Formats: sequence, structure tokens, C-alpha cells
Amino acid sequence: MPLSNTKPQESVEVATTSPKPSWQIKLLYDGECPLCVREVNFLRKRDAGRGRVTFVDIADNDYTPEIHGGVDFETAMGRIHAVLPDGTIIKNVEVFRRVYEILDMGWIYAATKLPVIGFIVDTLYEIWADWRLALTGRPDLATIISDRQQRIECETSQRCRLTEDDG
Repeated sequence: MPLSNTKPQESVEVATTSPKPSWQIKLLYDGECPLCVREVNFLRKRDAGRGRVTFVDIADNDYTPEIHGGVDFETAMGRIHAVLPDGTIIKNVEVFRRVYEILDMGWIYAATKLPVIGFIVDTLYEIWADWRLALTGRPDLATIISDRQQRIECETSQRCRLTEDDG
């Protein structure tokens, strides 16, 4: 019987399938927002190391949209987003509903599933999201994006570092 160059079927399956993530939701949050960090710290405690929620700081210079549902920095800064294991992107109050349900606290947001209450809460969140930066004493989004881009360019090109001759 001639030898074949093909791999056994079992190896092919292992190579082409990716394991299902252990997390149930990936929460994209602004790690430079004091209120966002407070909420994330609360949620981390509730997750209690179970890994149901993965917390991704979009303000980190290493944030990579491609591995987080394709949600770019600017979009993520405008509204809260989350990624589900199947790649579905959710945003706004729906993120909080899902996270709280996953952490066995769904009762907190349960009323927001009712159409009238949901509409009011969604509207209030939109207002909050529009004013979040100003209310937390931060620069506007355009300035944050520009500053971040400059930081990243400095890190990657090392052109912004002081040399001994500069100093």
C-alpha cells in the first residue's frame, strides 16, 4: 500500500476547528474612564474568577479591533460594546443586560426588557454616552483619538523618546 502525504482526518479537524471560548461575553470598556473602571471592578468581583466575562480595556495601546469583533477604538469609545462567543456584536444597554444576566444579577436590568422602560433607559444611556467624557472631566473624543494615535506612533517608531543628546 503506497504512503500518502495526507494527514489523518483527526488532525485536520483539530487544525480547522477552534475551541469554544470559556467566556460568555467579552466586554469592551474604557479603562481611562473612572466610572467605567468602577463598574468593571464591581463586575470582576461578581465574576469571582469564573471567567464568564472577559474584560477588554480599549484604552490600552495594544487594543486590537480584529480580535475583538472588529470594533475599532473610536466606535468603542462612543458606546459600550461587547462581543459574544459566536462573534455577534452588541452595544448600549443590551451589553449591561447580558453581562448582568451572565453574572446571575439579571433582575437588576430585567425591567428594561419592557418596551416603555427599555425605551426610557436606552434614551438615558444615549444621553449619558454623548456626555460621558465631559462629565468625567476628560477631553473630547477627537482629542483622545489624536493623543492615542500619537502615543502609539511614538511607541512603534520610538521617535518620541529622549536620547542622551536631548537631555
